[in-house]
Amino acid sequence: MNKPPVYLVDGRYLYYTFLAGAHRVLLNQTELNRINVFPVNDKDTGTNLASTVRSIIDGIRPDRSFTTTAGFIAEAALIGARGNSGVIFAQFFYGLSLESGDKHELTFAEFAEMIKKSVRHMYQAVANPVEGTMLTVVSDWADFLYSRRESLTDFDQAFIESMEVLKKSLIETKEKLKVLKTMNLVDAGAKGFVLFIEGVIDLIRSKNLRTLVTEVPPLVTLVHSEASEAEDIEYRYCTEALIKDLTMDMPAVQDMLQRYGNSAVIAGAAKTTRIHIHTNRPAELFHELKDFGTITSQKVDDMVRQNEVVKKRKWNIALVTDSTCDLSQELLDFYQISVVPINLNFGDNHYLDKVTITPDQFYDLLEHNPTFPRTSQVNERTFTNLYSHLASHYDAVISIHLSGQLSGTLLSSQKAAKRISAEFGKPVHVFDSRSLTGALGLIVLRTAMAIENGVPMADLLFSIDGWIKKSKVFVSVKTLKYMVKGGRVSGPKGVISAMLNIKPIVSLDENGKALLIGKTFSQSSNMKLVIKKISLLHARQQIWNYVVLHAHNPSGAIDYANRMKLLTGRDPVSVVDISPVIGMNAGVGATAVSIMLT
Repeated sequence: MNKPPVYLVDGRYLYYTFLAGAHRVLLNQTELNRINVFPVNDKDTGTNLASTVRSIIDGIRPDRSFTTTAGFIAEAALIGARGNSGVIFAQFFYGLSLESGDKHELTFAEFAEMIKKSVRHMYQAVANPVEGTMLTVVSDWADFLYSRRESLTDFDQAFIESMEVLKKSLIETKEKLKVLKTMNLVDAGAKGFVLFIEGVIDLIRSKNLRTLVTEVPPLVTLVHSEASEAEDIEYRYCTEALIKDLTMDMPAVQDMLQRYGNSAVIAGAAKTTRIHIHTNRPAELFHELKDFGTITSQKVDDMVRQNEVVKKRKWNIALVTDSTCDLSQELLDFYQISVVPINLNFGDNHYLDKVTITPDQFYDLLEHNPTFPRTSQVNERTFTNLYSHLASHYDAVISIHLSGQLSGTLLSSQKAAKRISAEFGKPVHVFDSRSLTGALGLIVLRTAMAIENGVPMADLLFSIDGWIKKSKVFVSVKTLKYMVKGGRVSGPKGVISAMLNIKPIVSLDENGKALLIGKTFSQSSNMKLVIKKISLLHARQQIWNYVVLHAHNPSGAIDYANRMKLLTGRDPVSVVDISPVIGMNAGVGATAVSIMLT
């Protein structure tokens, strides 16, 4: 029995065809990852497109109006877009929503004209459009539909006939990009769009809406391809953000992004803008952008570390920590330690600790911004994505975090570890350091060195428990005003302390809770008291190593380093600006020493 033609479509048609296309992308994300070699051979196009369409599925509902449903899809796409291809895909639907006018229903001719106009929005979103990508395939598809707008009236027939054009355009991507021709692959983003339309056509042919709406959409895959090739990466960080109420026009934003890197894509408009760029300077970029809009969310992937995980692993055990671990970047890079940034907010602006805001920028804002910053824990999904990637390539994962008494980050890590251990059949061991900053850094460093030396896993796990107990941190606070602003010290106590010029010394107890261990009336006296306490510990048990830290106070750090060298006979393993997440309470001018006993 022949199916009746479809001469008019409304929002429900758009919703269900989108659902069908999204399902097809989700089912094929592993294959898209496998063939991803452009613009960066990082094997994540499938995951990014899957994350984008999954966020849309989870965030929209059908409406009878075509324009209303297109608007729902566009908004959800801008919020959930991931990766270069995901942002371009989102921009296509944003263009669709803009060009649909105010239509409850559309004829095929109106639809074809709208699709044709939507393509220009995609090209405008990309700083340097490259043919042989998703852009080309969508453009060829739109040209075909537009060319048949007068001879075709049935939507279903038009979609089915367009498949040949899509397949031809996809194959031709091999000839348009040298890297694709060399590796005999089609473009992954382009194939993602073709798969999307294939899903739509399957629904058209089956008309099985019942199965579509009752079937649980596939999850974003947690399996990562081994097929990636090691390569030199010009720009380290794949950087994305959602910006609200942008006051700069789109060409100016494009110009700004191109000063910071490549693969720049901008989707949306002033009210809601999604940006994507590969850069080595994400913190500088967002420091500049903050004056032109509200940065409501950010995502930064370290492509160097991702590449090392796949092709340049030094050892078979992965090591993870969070951004409160204060070690030099050189040590983190040498030992290939994955660092998950804590979330940090100044008012409505969102940052990632140490990644999209540097200590210098942070302390400047801390001094001059009227809003006191707030932190939030790393969510479970972030750890799930990371652990799945690591478990795909390593035999085991060890993850060590700041005190569970101070943040819910540890709990998020533990939940994700349990899931990934069960899914991959590989151990993911999570430790509560019961500490933070340099003490956490020393625990992580000693663990890394043990992994380097091939210490058996059972011995390593036992040793980590011991190293946690042997690590201590002593923070000399210059002023209590930041603790008062953050609510950690009451206003009256802060006033009295300021009047008496009291300088507290803060540490953590055996359970990882903050503990006041002394106070003096000057920072130099504070330093003497800290060194005295460390000397007493050192007399009973030798110091294995130490880290000196400061909150925008390098001269104070030098003083501490000199005194510690006299005591131990060695230089510190690191002298670093303390993590902004910790520095927000310790305040500008604070200094600290972290030690680990033998």
